[in-house]
Amino acid sequence: QVQLVESGGGVVQAGGSLRLACLAIGRGFNTYSMAWFRQAPGKEREFVAGVRESDRGTYFADSVKGRFTISRDNTRNTVYLQMNSLKPDDTATYYCAANFYGSSWTVRAMDYWGKGTQVTVSS
Repeated sequence: QVQLVESGGGVVQAGGSLRLACLAIGRGFNTYSMAWFRQAPGKEREFVAGVRESDRGTYFADSVKGRFTISRDNTRNTVYLQMNSLKPDDTATYYCAANFYGSSWTVRAMDYWGKGTQVTVSS
């Protein structure tokens, strides 16, 4: 069992930056691929970024490539999402998710979810 706790959300002006963090409570953090998803009101939850447990390869949605980076610190059981050049379209609740030795970045593939943190980008 893994519990995921997100932090770092807030309100920022367009063009600004935020860094989200997700602490994994439980064992075996280094066996989980970690991902960030987001969900805006009235829209489906969508993949944002992911990092593999093994080779630490990173993956991004086209909408955030070049603006967001994802990283993990296995000594701190934490995954980060650095968000730069934020746009109003990035406004959403951001969720951390874990997939045991996963290679798929779909909502259905995730084994554990956090409760989310709100990011609001004002124009």
